[in-house]
Amino acid sequence: MFGRKEKTPAAPAVVDGASRSQEALRVQGKGAPTPKRSVQEAARKRPLVPNDRKAAREQSRSTVRDERARMRQALDTDDEKYLPLRDKGPNRRYIRQFVDARVNIGEFLMIAALVFVILSFFQSLAVQSAVLMAFWVLIVAVVVDCVLLRRKLKKKLTEKFGSPNQGDLWYGVTRALQLRRLRLPKPQVKRGQYPS
Repeated sequence: MFGRKEKTPAAPAVVDGASRSQEALRVQGKGAPTPKRSVQEAARKRPLVPNDRKAAREQSRSTVRDERARMRQALDTDDEKYLPLRDKGPNRRYIRQFVDARVNIGEFLMIAALVFVILSFFQSLAVQSAVLMAFWVLIVAVVVDCVLLRRKLKKKLTEKFGSPNQGDLWYGVTRALQLRRLRLPKPQVKRGQYPS
């Protein structure tokens, strides 16, 4: 009972083809002794500063240049994969299309400001007061237009996506204040071609 166990006679080894292949895989998987720690550490060592600094700098510049070129092309073609983070997503695409399809008063603000600055050089007090009054009327019109745009966008986004994400409405308003030709990503729809 508490003594040594008697050795039982070994059963005949029945080895089939599957167990042989498993043994071969096990032996093949290891096959070599584990390398020493010092050897592994030496293999992983890389200098903090590369040996050829000029080549490393040129490689870094070329990767940055390629990334910028891809992003620039994405801004021209509206390719979702390479767009900046602020422009990605179906909400932002819908906002861009909605704003680009609309005639926004804000996009003419910069041109009007330049005209008003030029007209303000006239010495006539009547011309200067008319220019100032027209500029204030334009600013009020832009503010009203932006408020209306924000309300429409909020309604449309709520219907289509449930609710607008944080920053979506501001994204639409700031896009509406830019000149159409200078907007990035470039407009992909014509005026009056509202998204569904």
